[in-house]
Amino acid sequence: MTEITLYNTKSRKKERFAPLDPDNVRMYVCGPTVYDRAHLGNARPVVVFDVLYRLLRHVYGPEHVTYVRNFTDVDDKINARAKENVGEGGDVNAEIGRLTAQTTQWFLDDMGALGALEPDQMPRATQFIPQMVAMIEGLIEKGHAYEAEGHVLFAVDSWKERYGNLSGRSVDDMIAGARVEVAPYKRNPMDFVLWKPSSDDLPGWESPWGRGRPGWHIECSAMSYELLGDSFDIHGGGNDLMFPHHENEIAQSCCAHPEGDFARVWLHNEMLQVEGKKMSKSLGNFFTVHDLLEKGYPGEVIRFVFLSTHYRKPMDWTEAKAKEAEATLRKWYKQADTALDNEVAYIGVINALADDLNTPKAMSELHQLSHADDAPTLRASLRMLGLMGESTPDWTAAPQIDLSGWEARLSEERIAAMDSKDFTEVDRLKAAMIDAGIEVRMSKAGVELVPASNFDPAKLEALK
Repeated sequence: MTEITLYNTKSRKKERFAPLDPDNVRMYVCGPTVYDRAHLGNARPVVVFDVLYRLLRHVYGPEHVTYVRNFTDVDDKINARAKENVGEGGDVNAEIGRLTAQTTQWFLDDMGALGALEPDQMPRATQFIPQMVAMIEGLIEKGHAYEAEGHVLFAVDSWKERYGNLSGRSVDDMIAGARVEVAPYKRNPMDFVLWKPSSDDLPGWESPWGRGRPGWHIECSAMSYELLGDSFDIHGGGNDLMFPHHENEIAQSCCAHPEGDFARVWLHNEMLQVEGKKMSKSLGNFFTVHDLLEKGYPGEVIRFVFLSTHYRKPMDWTEAKAKEAEATLRKWYKQADTALDNEVAYIGVINALADDLNTPKAMSELHQLSHADDAPTLRASLRMLGLMGESTPDWTAAPQIDLSGWEARLSEERIAAMDSKDFTEVDRLKAAMIDAGIEVRMSKAGVELVPASNFDPAKLEALK
C-alpha cells in the first residue's frame, strides 16, 4: 500500500498518515457560505482537497473513504444580502431560501467545471440545528459556555491552556492582534458566540435561550460530529480559517466530547493572488470562477494552473500561466485521446501526490509521460489528477471554421495578379492570413486555407 505523508498544521511537520480505521477514512473540509458566486480563492481548497480525496480513494478504495464538505446556509452575510435584494418591507426569509438554493447550485456547477468530485456528504447547516442546540446545552452543563442576554458564548478561559495551539498563538496575543466583537455581556473579549437571538424577520429556531440562530463555529463542530464521530482523520480548509474558525472548532468540539480527539490531522492551503497582487475588487482583479468560465477559460485550464503550485505556497493566477496550461493540455489530450483505457495511473504521479500532495511534481511526471509517449498511462494519470474525465474535453476539438469565402477572395486576387503581374495584394493577404494563424496552400488546383492551432479569428476579421 502506498504510504502517504501530510504536513500536519497542528504538529508543524510532515507525518506519515495512519487513519484511525483504514476501512473508514474520514475527512471534513469547511465549505462555502452561500450568498454569492465562488471567487477564485474559494476554489483553491476545493481543488486541493479534491486531489487528496482522489488519492485516499486510490489508496484505500472508494468505499472506505468518507469526505464531508458543508454548506453554511445560515449566516449574517446571507441575511444582509437577502435584505439588500428585497429592499425595505420585502420578505427576507423567503429570499434567503431562494438565495441559498441558487448559490448552492452555482457553487456545485462551478466546482464541477473544475473537475471536482462531489463529496460523499454535503450537509447544510440548517439541517442540523437540533444537534447544534444539544451540543451547546452540553457545553453549558460542563462549564464551558454561559448564557448572557439571549446569547450563549463559549468561555475561552475554560480551555485557556490549549486554546491557540493550532495557530501557535496565546490568548493574549490573539486579543492583541484580532478584531474581536466588543460586547458588555462577554466575560472575556475572546469568548465567541454559540447562539444569538433572531428578530422575527430573520431565520430563527426555538431553543432553551429563546428564538435564535447558531454562531458560525458551532455549525461545523455539530455537523462533523454527527457525520464523522468524535474523532476523525483529516480536517482541511484555507489558512485564513485557522483562526478563529478552526481554533474555535477545536475548543468547542474537544470540550463537548472530551473522549474524542476531534481531527487528528489539520491541512491548510495558502492563499491566491492575481498577477502578483492580492485579489480585490478595488484593484479590478477580482474574479469568480464563473467569470473565468464565461470568458472562455476551460475548467481544466483553471485546475491545471492551481495544481502547478504546491498547496502550502501562495498561488498566482496569471494570463501567461493560463495560456501555457491550455497549450500543454491540448498536447496531452491529443496524445491521450486515442489511447485505450488504462486504470493504472503512473506510479511517479501517485508517489508525488502521496508526498504531501506535491502536485507540481505530479505535473512534472506528466510531462515525462508525454515525452515517453505512454498514452494509456498518461490518460489514466490525467484522470487521477482530475484533468480528464471519461473522454477528452469538448473544448479541445478543432472548431469548424468556414474559410471558403476567404479562399475565393485570395483565389480571385491571385488570378488577377497573374494577368497584371502585380502580386502586392496577394502577398498582403497571404501575410495577414499567416499572421492570423492560417496555413496558406496555393497550387494549380487553387487556394486552400487551413486553420492552425494559433488561429485568431479577430485578426482575420480585421482584413475585411
